[in-house]
Amino acid sequence: MPADSKYLQKKIDYKFKDRALLTRALSHSSYVNERQNAGASNERLEFLGDSVLGFLTAEFFFQSYSHLPEGELTRLRAAVVCERSLFSFAKELSLGDFIFLGRGEMASGGNKRPSILADAFEALLAAIYLDGGLDEARRFAMRFLEKASKKALSFRDYKTTLQEIIQKNPEENLEYVLVEEEGPDHNKSFTVQVHLNSNVIGCGKGKSKKNAEQEAAREALELMGL
Repeated sequence: MPADSKYLQKKIDYKFKDRALLTRALSHSSYVNERQNAGASNERLEFLGDSVLGFLTAEFFFQSYSHLPEGELTRLRAAVVCERSLFSFAKELSLGDFIFLGRGEMASGGNKRPSILADAFEALLAAIYLDGGLDEARRFAMRFLEKASKKALSFRDYKTTLQEIIQKNPEENLEYVLVEEEGPDHNKSFTVQVHLNSNVIGCGKGKSKKNAEQEAAREALELMGL
């Protein structure tokens, strides 16, 4: 049974006038499909929340980073408005404790699944927008966007940096090799090695292949003293 939504309202610092909107935002389709008269799932709210978040993010970046060109703003928005970031926002709110899931989805760890939590975060934002207006949605979103943007700005693309270095010697061949994949579907861990010709020059672990590749490239650059 999900935790009391009153506690969630304290965590998000917003009290709903229409509690039904909050319930809908937290109702996964698997829950609705198992119950008669359960109302609508959060899918339509997730659709709206995606657009609201996209607008608020673009507005924030446009106003806060006037020195950045359009291409860099687009990259920054893509780094912040992605499943990985939304999943981290949802975890910060312990949103998995409040989501209504079907029995099978709950048994398989659905309340920890990144895609479900990311969608629930967007649905929650949409519910706040519908209940309290754009200013309340903006106030809620800013709690996450400011920190996430700083993190995205400080992010170094280790793979691109390593590739640019290796490309200076056309005869060299760089390859990323998946060497291990472990854990259940909702919580996998990947280990990747980066090979320069036949030599392992870095190894990294991550919750996705992309993250593991970045970590492998980072280790390779560290070994190069870069």
